Amino acid sequence: MSYDFNADEIFEIAGQIEKNGVKFYEVAAKNINNASTRKFFLGLSAMEAEHEKTFISLRANLTDKEKEKTIFDPEGESSLYLRALADNRVFFEKDIANILSHKNQPEKDFIKIILEYAIEAEKDSIVFYLGMKDLVPENLGKKKIAEIIKEEMSHIRLLGNKLTALNKQ
Repeated sequence: MSYDFNADEIFEIAGQIEKNGVKFYEVAAKNINNASTRKFFLGLSAMEAEHEKTFISLRANLTDKEKEKTIFDPEGESSLYLRALADNRVFFEKDIANILSHKNQPEKDFIKIILEYAIEAEKDSIVFYLGMKDLVPENLGKKKIAEIIKEEMSHIRLLGNKLTALNKQ
């Protein structure tokens, strides 16, 4: 059975991914002594929170047509599937615990691990959104998914710049 997800479902999951990102960056900031780097992670956390608000707003502005279910799903299983996928793949809590297990390394090395993981998580979110974009029919808001992708790409640039600067130290 093939599933077509509408923009409403995608924005709901996007919000969950962003919520997971907020938590990740807050945990990272809490475990860093360097004030500048702590501020950087808190800034990313704030951006994720703003993106979550953006997706809530985008979702609220969808037309009734864009919110229509594309399959018969009285139990909401497709949405549960997407939520589970978001929670278990992008900014996954188990991975956060794994990163924290490296906290005893020199802080520069620990920050590199966080940055490298964050870049991968942001890439995973883009892959998730690109995959979902292909499942959303044109008439159900496919173009709006591109806004999500742009937001995540900007995070990769920021993280990459921070990692490059750290490697030059």
